[in-house]
Amino acid sequence: MAFQPPYSPSLFRKRDNASGASVVAIDNKIEQAMDLVKNHLMYAVREEVEILKEQIRELVEKNSQLERENTLLKTLASPEQLEKFQSRLSPEEPAPESPDAPEAPGGSAV
Repeated sequence: MAFQPPYSPSLFRKRDNASGASVVAIDNKIEQAMDLVKNHLMYAVREEVEILKEQIRELVEKNSQLERENTLLKTLASPEQLEKFQSRLSPEEPAPESPDAPEAPGGSAV
């Protein structure tokens, strides 16, 4: 009687193939999950970019409006008013905080 092993070598091959198929299936599921995450992230980024673009448009519009107002106010201001304004903006000379003249009861200087 010839020696017969209690197992068949083909049995291991089947297990290896099954194991390999299982690894491939897991790899496919991981790849699908990563694609799904990537798609969700890209969607979120696109949405955020659109929001930021709209905010930039609004800020550019507001900046333009303020520049027009500034130009108009400079045009309408007297040279004395412009000089006083420039002195307040100057970093070397801080704007005077305390008035030299006492205030009248109505809130204006006398």
